[in-house]
Amino acid sequence: MTNHETENREELNDKETTAENEVNVDAKGDEKAGNGPVAENDSTTADEEAQTQASIEGKLKAEIAELNDKYLRLYSEFDNMKRRNAKERIELMDTAGKDILLSFIPVVDDFERAQKAFENSTDIEAVKEGVTLIHTKFLNILSQKGVKAIESKGQPFDVDYHEAITKIPAPTDDLKGKVVDEVEKGYTLKDKVIRFAKVVIGE
Repeated sequence: MTNHETENREELNDKETTAENEVNVDAKGDEKAGNGPVAENDSTTADEEAQTQASIEGKLKAEIAELNDKYLRLYSEFDNMKRRNAKERIELMDTAGKDILLSFIPVVDDFERAQKAFENSTDIEAVKEGVTLIHTKFLNILSQKGVKAIESKGQPFDVDYHEAITKIPAPTDDLKGKVVDEVEKGYTLKDKVIRFAKVVIGE
């Protein structure tokens, strides 16, 4: 082998060695840059995602439990309120007329005193005066409670306040279509009719 061939072979070997070194350096660089094996990193990321998912699920379950507890409490309070209201309505219906009835009791006392007076009294005028006072007292109590008598006689017939019993020829022309006589007085309670006046109409 000539010296020239030996030099060529050594030069070729040097080039191959240099190429292998470059490949090894690139491979190491890729591993350092993160382009090498990543199996361990993938496992760590999966564990973190699982933990995050579990944490979110735990929070959601806690929120659901809290909302459910609030719902049950509100439902219980609402049910108790309905029961209390129903009980109060029943009690109110049972005692609604208590105040009115209590205000009428003094009138009953006056009537009882008048009855005793009738037994021994011979003065008719005094008896009449006593009955008139009781009647006035009774009307005043009704007025205080919002009850008023309907003025009917001589008024135009009004189906909102009057109930016609019969019709008779009007004594005068100006009473035609009007109330000629009142058979039974009507009453309103705070402007609402509680009893229609029974009347006779002129025609």
